[in-house]
Amino acid sequence: MSTPKIVLFYVFTPLPDPEAVRLWQHTLASAHGLTGRIIVSPHGINATVGGDVRAVKKYVRGTREYAPFAAADVKWSDGRGDDFPKLSVRVRPEIVTFGVPDELHVTADGVVGGGRRLAPEEVHDLVAERGDDVVFLDGRNAFEAAIGRFDGAVAPDVENTREFVAQLDSGVFDHLKSKPVVTYCTGGVRCEVLSALMRSRGFEEVYQLDGGIVRYGERYGDDGLWSGSLYVFDQRGAVAFSDHPAVIGTCSRCRVPTSRYLDTDDGHGRGLALVCTECVPA
Repeated sequence: MSTPKIVLFYVFTPLPDPEAVRLWQHTLASAHGLTGRIIVSPHGINATVGGDVRAVKKYVRGTREYAPFAAADVKWSDGRGDDFPKLSVRVRPEIVTFGVPDELHVTADGVVGGGRRLAPEEVHDLVAERGDDVVFLDGRNAFEAAIGRFDGAVAPDVENTREFVAQLDSGVFDHLKSKPVVTYCTGGVRCEVLSALMRSRGFEEVYQLDGGIVRYGERYGDDGLWSGSLYVFDQRGAVAFSDHPAVIGTCSRCRVPTSRYLDTDDGHGRGLALVCTECVPA
């Protein structure tokens, strides 16, 4: 019996021929029967794919045979087997669409000028040392933060990643420029860029949660600084890190607690509504 698994990874590294990488990745993933989304750009690769665990392992081994991707930090999670409708491999100007590709500078060592990476344990050390001065900044869309976020986090009211730059430039977060700010997102890729954009705009002490919420959840589950469920962009909708996650979302119809999104649109976060099973049965 097959065991479905999903892997999530990204690598920031200059790719002189993104189209060649796209073709190779499509061939590699499709040869193993995998589905999911892979984005390639001149800045690197961002991938979430799933399938039978043996096939996924072969894909990961094949991807790491390409020297620039050899050290990719691959995050594993359980799948259902029908998590993605198809395989999509595309070339885009950015692997995370902030809308400012010319602002991002990437070398073989990764993003230039990003925030200092903190492992989950180091985040706890920082909070223990600096207390309430530490600000958690959610690097995801507002609907993602609605069902899960770090305690006391600032969750910008954005519908997509492009809106972050306008928010930063508006000055709405200028009061945080002298504070220790820990940025976080699902797997870490958005914060690689966000933290660099913040530092270039005068934020003095910026960190990024290394490995994102996924890595933090693996370490602390629901017994640390995280509350709620993690929204994921596949058929699972959301995942929890334990058998006792907090439920911080509320049904848009009856206002009871729920972490269940009903997708009324295209699967990319637009048209999502929090709806409990009493209002709309599963």
